[in-house]
Amino acid sequence: MSNEYNNNNDDEYEKICYLCRRPESKTGKMITMMGGMHICPDCMQNTMNTLMSSGVMDGDLKDMENMMNNMNMFSGMGFAVPKQKEDTDSSKNISEGNEEGEKVEGQVVSADDTPNNQEGDEKTEEIPKKTPNISFINLGEMMGDFPRRQKIKKKSNRKPGEPLIDLKKVPAPHKIKEQLDEYVIGQDYAKKVMSVAVYNHYKRVATNTMDEIEIEKSNMLMIGPTGCGKTYLVKTLAKLLDVPLAIADATSLTEAGYIGDDIESVLSKLLAAADNDVEKAETGIVFIDEIDKIAKKQNTNSRDVSGEAVQQGLLKLLEGSEVEVPVGSNSKNAMVPLTTINTRNILFICGGAFPNLTEIIKERLNKQSAIGFQADLKDKYDDKDVLKEVTVDDLKNFGMIPEFLGRLPIMFTLDGLSSEMLQKVLKEPRNAILKQYQKLLELDEVKLEFDDEAIAAIADEAVKKKTGARALRAIIEKFMLDIMYEIPKDDNIGKVIITRDYIENNGSPRIIMRGTEESEA
Repeated sequence: MSNEYNNNNDDEYEKICYLCRRPESKTGKMITMMGGMHICPDCMQNTMNTLMSSGVMDGDLKDMENMMNNMNMFSGMGFAVPKQKEDTDSSKNISEGNEEGEKVEGQVVSADDTPNNQEGDEKTEEIPKKTPNISFINLGEMMGDFPRRQKIKKKSNRKPGEPLIDLKKVPAPHKIKEQLDEYVIGQDYAKKVMSVAVYNHYKRVATNTMDEIEIEKSNMLMIGPTGCGKTYLVKTLAKLLDVPLAIADATSLTEAGYIGDDIESVLSKLLAAADNDVEKAETGIVFIDEIDKIAKKQNTNSRDVSGEAVQQGLLKLLEGSEVEVPVGSNSKNAMVPLTTINTRNILFICGGAFPNLTEIIKERLNKQSAIGFQADLKDKYDDKDVLKEVTVDDLKNFGMIPEFLGRLPIMFTLDGLSSEMLQKVLKEPRNAILKQYQKLLELDEVKLEFDDEAIAAIADEAVKKKTGARALRAIIEKFMLDIMYEIPKDDNIGKVIITRDYIENNGSPRIIMRGTEESEA
């Protein structure tokens, strides 16, 4: 461990006790040992008490006092040294010296300097009897052996009642939606709901509930088929708001004590995204994807450690409470520090595809239909529109517990992507996929074009795969591989045009050489 690591940003980050893993804000001023190891006063005192009671420190009390004085000098901390009965004869010899004046207080006499008499030999033999066979460790030689632990930023000296976020910097809902429109195609209803919920949430954080009326959190539940843009919406939202974002996969979460990530690991990811700044993390966003995978298991007698138990464990996080979080780890263990995060102002967004939920909704709707000429047809709702009819009862039947759903008051659905929407996704967003490939070839001074028929063919192919927008990148990468491989070989290539025939494997892309009129167009 280098001195640069020990001294870098010491004023910015908290010290962590090497033994109890608590930060300096909880323990008080730390004792800094050689090698960059920090010990809190409680652990140091407990260690000394243990050594004294076990007899390990039955040697010269003066040595221990000197050691403690040296520690106090560097740390500014004081410790109560347990009193021991002093050996009056030994203390008298040390203070007064012997008859020949060879030994005075503060001097160490080696075995070679001791006169060859019986008394000196006896004294040198008494030392091992008082002190067990324990050699002091040179911590200076162990520098670099201590594991580098995560550091936690110190909290700012904010006045009581001072808002965490400037209300003037929170954009209005219509401005949030306008910015989302630049990146996300379609999903107008979902973007409107999210814009209002986020705006209200950060107004709540900014005002810090200035009066007796406490505003509830605007946690959200997003329901939509795979590839419809749930994760991308949240990522874009966090980027626009400039707040830390943590994305967790619910499938990896398990009840504490079982194989998998602890539930508190979602907050560990948020803390890492905030550069270990607790105050910044406490105003961030947590997106838990694949939330449908922790549905309650049906007809099982075994303990549901990855289903209902995870839902139960998430309740305190969603509602708002102080949670002890491991720093830089997915689980609590002896090698990571711990810190406390208040989830009161953290916005939680859960998303999932919820397969087979459409069948539950259809079954409920069919039961409500009447018999006779006024009856609704069983095929009145197709799979695309039926999700919009979802209710809390449908989600309960799916396997979500009522307490969990109650802490997600804002629930909305996203539409599946049609071929027309996929075509827009390809070319209209600010960072559209086609624009990315055009930029890649532009770096080789080659123009890349996709004709409209080719774009439609790519969209139709993506619809067949039933994975939403995720299929677009894979399809384009397949057809662009040979092009991107061959272009660096030939400096005469000026333009490449992707056609429908090429996408349908009926031809090759159009290659236009430099110097022609078409290449300059």
